[in-house]
Amino acid sequence: MKRSSGILLPISSLPSAYGIGTLGKAAYDFADFLKASGQKYWQVLPLGPTSYGDSPYQSFSTFAGNPYFIDLEMLVEDGLLTKSEIEKENWGTNPRYVDYGQIYVSRFKVLEKAKNKGYKAAAKEVEAFKSENPWVVNYALFMALKKHFGQRSWQEWPEEDIRLHKQSAVDKYTKELSEDIELFVFIQYLFFKQWAKLKKYINDLGIEIIGDLPIYVALDSCDVWAEPEFFSLDEENYPVEVAGVPPDYFSADGQLWGNPCYDWKALKKDKYGWWLRRIEGATKLYDVLRIDHFRGFDEYWAVPAGDKTAKNGQWKKGPGMDLVGLFNKKFPKTEFIAEDLGEPSPTVVQLLKDSNWPGMKVLEFAFDSGEPNNYQPHTYDKHCICYTGTHDNATVMEWYKTSKKKDRDYAKNYLGISRSEGFNWGMIRGGMSSVAVLFVAQMQDYLGLGKYNRINVPGTQTGNWQWRLLEGELTEELAEKIKTMTVMYERTKLEKKEEKKEKKQSTKNK
Repeated sequence: MKRSSGILLPISSLPSAYGIGTLGKAAYDFADFLKASGQKYWQVLPLGPTSYGDSPYQSFSTFAGNPYFIDLEMLVEDGLLTKSEIEKENWGTNPRYVDYGQIYVSRFKVLEKAKNKGYKAAAKEVEAFKSENPWVVNYALFMALKKHFGQRSWQEWPEEDIRLHKQSAVDKYTKELSEDIELFVFIQYLFFKQWAKLKKYINDLGIEIIGDLPIYVALDSCDVWAEPEFFSLDEENYPVEVAGVPPDYFSADGQLWGNPCYDWKALKKDKYGWWLRRIEGATKLYDVLRIDHFRGFDEYWAVPAGDKTAKNGQWKKGPGMDLVGLFNKKFPKTEFIAEDLGEPSPTVVQLLKDSNWPGMKVLEFAFDSGEPNNYQPHTYDKHCICYTGTHDNATVMEWYKTSKKKDRDYAKNYLGISRSEGFNWGMIRGGMSSVAVLFVAQMQDYLGLGKYNRINVPGTQTGNWQWRLLEGELTEELAEKIKTMTVMYERTKLEKKEEKKEKKQSTKNK
């Protein structure tokens, strides 16, 4: 990875007329904006289909794409939908925020119409897609079964044989639910077709995509249902231990995530085949992989299933370099980023060093008196990624308005921020000018947006993952301002024609 910078913006946050960001025109426009502003990377959140709570970190599948992201205008161009079929549906009323309840009702209705019109004509392509992506067979059956059983979690399905994924029941329902299975396969075919086209466009601009890979998968997922042997489940496939983090300065009860822990012995016996397939799937979507909760590879907090808090968990040993080294060996061309935020233990620090992956630094933490004091730019080495904040943090301007006065004053003095520059631009400058090999800012921070404009508030169940860009917020002037700073701190270079123009202007000014 060379010295560069990028912008964090979820696909869901793109503007569109149909309630949520998609892989359509706005995505291509944002790629052009990244190019114009001298950025090398577009960081997105996980692209999987979301479940209750709408979190991309709790997906029905670690391999599948989110049906909400399929661009409907492109389906009109392909003759699979008409404009009137889309426009007569309700997509929500506020362009700033996603209305997931309404999207759920409307989206599958029109996607089913697209399938009814286009499945037969695309049958050969769909079959080729299934051959290249064998995971889609179990996934489509899983989603068809969820629909059949009223969207209940697979652990609550009333028929024991299919709940336990017994082959006789799989064969039975594969026949009975064939129409719905075709629908869910077709939806994935459409998603990956649109994503491949968009990714090529982005890569052809010289921009790479950073994807986020949660270390855990959701309990209510095809991954756990179809391959329960790789998770900490009992003989009836109910969880034995679930994931979380222990009590700390911020939470007396810790955090109870509820994802099933892995059965690392079973995974190792399988030569980590499940994990290798997962990484291979992710490399089809992204150019760089950010592994969320990296420390879980070293040790993980296992909480007895059924506990209401994370207090009674215990640290257990993870696979360490046994698995991380395998990633490096099997995917030598893939770059990884380790999410190592918090207070890492000496063994986590050693694992990060042995992996040779860059870790993360968050500027907001650098000036927070409640955080360990190792996020200030003067403590960095080059081999790290600097963020103004991640999707779990407040925007820079919200942080400024809600932080302690002594923390704000420290940040302003440390970075030399003036009123005329603006606090958000001063923070961005602090990251841009650091030695970190890569600097990433949220799009909201470039826009100077404050309260009600963050992506996620950890520990809350509602109101998250909804924020969106508005039409017209990405301007040529903003792109030029970002590029000027990016060039100044040598995170991009002017193209030859731009250099000639700049030299000519400089001579003229003299």
